[in-house]
Amino acid sequence: MNAIGDLVRWQLLQPSTLANEPPSQQGPAPLASPDGEIPCDAARTLPGLLARRVELTPSRVAYRQYEGNGWRDYDWQDVAERVARWQRGLSEEGLQPGDRVAMSLPNGVDWVCFDLAALGLGLVTVPIYTTDSPGNFAHILEDSGARLLVLESDERWATLAAMQDRFPRLERVLCMRVTGAVQEDTLLRDVDGWLPPEVGLPRLLIDDCEALATLIYTSGTTGPAKGVMLSHRNILWNAEAVLRRIPALPTDVFLSFLPLAHSFERTVGYYLPMMAGCSVAYARSVEKLREDLLTIRPTVLLSVPRLYDKIYLAIQAKVGEHGLKRRLLDKTVAIGWRRFEAAGGRAPKPDLSAQLAWPLLCQLVARPVLNRLGGRLRVAVSGGAPLSPTVARFFIGLGLPLTEGYGLTEAAPVVSSTPPEGCMPGWVGRALPGVQTRLGAQGELLVRGPGVMQGYWNQPDATARAIDADGWLHTGDVAEIREGYVAIRGRLKEILVTSTGEKVPPVDMEMALTMDPLFDQAMVVGEGRSHLVALLVLAPEHWRAFAAGHGLDPADRQALTDPGVVEATLARVAERLADFPGHAQVRAVHLSLSPWTVDNGLLTPTMKTKRPEVEARFAAIIDALYAHHEPPTTPGG
Repeated sequence: MNAIGDLVRWQLLQPSTLANEPPSQQGPAPLASPDGEIPCDAARTLPGLLARRVELTPSRVAYRQYEGNGWRDYDWQDVAERVARWQRGLSEEGLQPGDRVAMSLPNGVDWVCFDLAALGLGLVTVPIYTTDSPGNFAHILEDSGARLLVLESDERWATLAAMQDRFPRLERVLCMRVTGAVQEDTLLRDVDGWLPPEVGLPRLLIDDCEALATLIYTSGTTGPAKGVMLSHRNILWNAEAVLRRIPALPTDVFLSFLPLAHSFERTVGYYLPMMAGCSVAYARSVEKLREDLLTIRPTVLLSVPRLYDKIYLAIQAKVGEHGLKRRLLDKTVAIGWRRFEAAGGRAPKPDLSAQLAWPLLCQLVARPVLNRLGGRLRVAVSGGAPLSPTVARFFIGLGLPLTEGYGLTEAAPVVSSTPPEGCMPGWVGRALPGVQTRLGAQGELLVRGPGVMQGYWNQPDATARAIDADGWLHTGDVAEIREGYVAIRGRLKEILVTSTGEKVPPVDMEMALTMDPLFDQAMVVGEGRSHLVALLVLAPEHWRAFAAGHGLDPADRQALTDPGVVEATLARVAERLADFPGHAQVRAVHLSLSPWTVDNGLLTPTMKTKRPEVEARFAAIIDALYAHHEPPTTPGG
């Protein structure tokens, strides 16, 4: 069943059981555990982690990436030698320990080598998304005071050069590829010409595990991005805590496609595999992810919910609403989910007929879907945003070892997770060993542990607001905790309070709406208003069929406001929101075919909606929706 054939069109767009005492009080740490895992305290620093890994397994494959016309493997010795070359080049730039150096590169060996080379010299690395807007890019360079920047090409520098007065401390720009887009710029150097020849092994000039390692800038959904200050120990401790919850094997192969500038991918998809001795393959692109899954056949996949959503919606569209394929799929998921619940002691075993049917259903239905993901996934992680419980149950029912986690950059970043066998859709697992959680005012999730950041760069007031006197990090997320399991119910600043005093979780509603294949993006509006309205971005292919079904030309913009289309859309919205209370129903909609993107300023680089910007951009439209729709006579509608 080739149910995910359109994967190529996916668009992407988070009492202590670990010792918390300073290393000096714990005695010598072992170089590695019997299975080759390097403890946090043995590594001490991030470049120290590389040094230990090279000592232990110099010839083991570390990374695989596509170069030229094929895949190339790098072992740990190869990586160390390339790190040394980057380090020699950086040493000749007059940089001092504590100086900030920025990079905006696609995932790959050079991202890793630049990062480790800079960290080994005591420099502070500042990753920037390759998709970030020029304005935010300039803000990060200015705020961090970066002295050096590495880019994929000089074409990117061409868009930034005009803003140099905003970041006067920048003294060198290195480009992996020079196209001639910028002429006669003394800051600019070609990396190939800048890198010295082979120089042996890298130096390790830092041993302070509490030293500042990196500034990771938040996505900035409600204001300018802030630089999160993370130490070497913050990150190493977090990686080790994740491994205590979900162990990795030396034979594991990670497929990396989330940006390494994202703290989740960086800690769990980069430093954690190095700690455990796993290998990482770098996907060529999101567009080629389907092919790369089949080629690499990863055992571990880190993803955001939207990827799983896209596969789920593609399968549903392929199977259709009726017929034998639909009955087989539904039966497979139902039995598979029941088997999963029974294995966890949460439900009785399926009856005998279901048990007899399962091997055939697994072979005919489940296995072809799992094979499209490489066929040997041992762990599939969803993080960074809430995953629909419907989607989670679907994949678990098909036998995917899926699990959810929660985190934020300020916690380095993972706060909670669970092994796949303990996954509970709608919940993001238990707090990691050594991490404490509790609920504060208004149900806000508070977190305390060794992964909590040092603070926000040059923002002591913001730091004091985020971390209280007792060391609790105020996450800004509204949560529920039940029997140790954490559920995220929304952002404290995003909970809508209507004029009737009702509180509405817009993110939950938007997640339900985008489970309809017609709706690619959704935002619910209603703060201080009598009722709710929604801005909906339609999926072009589904819009064409929807419009044609109403006898309209999908290319005609007027069709988006046709009364019949609007009425039918509201009916679909009501169906998706049927499980929400009366006060959480949408009374009016605005339909659009223009997606919200990073480039147009309505999404962050991590694909989160910038709610204030969207509301400001559509202010007149929102006002018109309210002007033309009288409020319901009662809060319940």
